Amino acid sequence: QVQLVESGGGSVQTGGSLRLSCAVSGISSRYTMGWFRQTPEKEREGVATINSGGGIRYADSVKGRFTISHDNAKNTLYLQMNSLKPDDTAMYYCAASSRYSIVTMWKGAFEYWGQGTQVTVSS
Repeated sequence: QVQLVESGGGSVQTGGSLRLSCAVSGISSRYTMGWFRQTPEKEREGVATINSGGGIRYADSVKGRFTISHDNAKNTLYLQMNSLKPDDTAMYYCAASSRYSIVTMWKGAFEYWGQGTQVTVSS
């Protein structure tokens, strides 16, 4: 059974930092993994993705501020978020794809999803 469980969300002020974690079970470390976010006003969008070869892709809006990483030993995906802005406020979701080995930001490529963790950035 595949499980993706996010943690680490919370409320911070502008300029603050958070680290999201996604504990993964039931799937291979060869999967492509990613972080997505969604607000009531916007569709779910890709934030950062990483594949088993270490390829990484970021959304332009988070480049230089967010870092995605994967600990193979713990089978845990991370998203380090620095210099947070109010526009980063969203529900953040961890996702996994068994079908795509490329670092795609297309949400349709991912068949497994976590329940989400809320990030709120106040000005």
